[in-house]
Amino acid sequence: MLLLTAVAAIAGWLFIEQQFQRMEEPLALEHPVTIEIERGTTLQGLARELEARGRLPSAFWLRLRARLEPELTQLQSGVYQLEDGMSPLAFVRRVVAGDTQTWTVRIPEGWTFERVRARLADAEPLRNELEGMSGEVVMERLGRSGMHPEGWFFPAVYEYEHGDSELDVLERAHDRMQRILSGVWRDRQENLPLDSPYEALILASIVELETPLSEEKPRVAGVFVRRLERGMRLQTDPTVIYGMGDDYQGRIGHADLREYTPYNTYRIDGLPPTPIGMPGEASLRAVVNPAEGDALYFVAKGDGSHQFSSTLEGHNEAVRRYQLNRSEDYRSFPAPENGAD
Repeated sequence: MLLLTAVAAIAGWLFIEQQFQRMEEPLALEHPVTIEIERGTTLQGLARELEARGRLPSAFWLRLRARLEPELTQLQSGVYQLEDGMSPLAFVRRVVAGDTQTWTVRIPEGWTFERVRARLADAEPLRNELEGMSGEVVMERLGRSGMHPEGWFFPAVYEYEHGDSELDVLERAHDRMQRILSGVWRDRQENLPLDSPYEALILASIVELETPLSEEKPRVAGVFVRRLERGMRLQTDPTVIYGMGDDYQGRIGHADLREYTPYNTYRIDGLPPTPIGMPGEASLRAVVNPAEGDALYFVAKGDGSHQFSSTLEGHNEAVRRYQLNRSEDYRSFPAPENGAD
């Protein structure tokens, strides 16, 4: 009798072990399955959902397993992915660990604040809580009352979770820009014609819009720094375009260069009042450590690079060569890679 009881017990335990092992078998899925765990969801509720979706042989055995592993009941809310090759038990452990599904959004170098806002508004599932707010109000929400938003958000790829908002991403981007700008300013050359980190941010935004080539940024920055030192106007087209706002339709003419705006550096002395886009770290470092030289001018050559000149005569010759006799494949910027902005 005792032998039969022992055999039955062993058989029963082996059966239970078999059921537990089934929960650890990898699932074959054509596509990841997204499951939202709401606050207050119990293991029993999750087990029933997995069973209903055909991803768990039996909810009963998962609940029984939790008696041996009580930590399995400590579910964290969020959105999770059940992936191909993952077992049901591994998925539950992912939920316990809070390894939620994440998404990414990219802020490209040189983009304006309004373009960044538009991208964030289209990024799902980011919560849209900034619609209709002015840039100044957005900065107030970030605790930066009175600060103009342009230029203050570091261009990079940002990760976010379900439940995050546009303001959450902007806060991370703003904090990162502040950290990087502060470090860059500490490493600056002496005797620059820049009086504050903010002026460095403004000039870096111009360099960013003038050239995407990392190796050219210090040379472009050098031209602008020398012009500032000599009291020459910057005379840079991207500032004119920024000042034109919605009136810019892809081209600027002589009348646009003569039109006064606070950003038209053909008409104003020194720097414009704010940045004109979001500069990357290479541009920031370029303006505080500009390349040495005597160039005071540069012009786009049509292949994305620039011709630098130290005299007006040399610059005019470069303009005639590269601007007045443009080839059909002329480009102010290098051709973008696939998928690039």
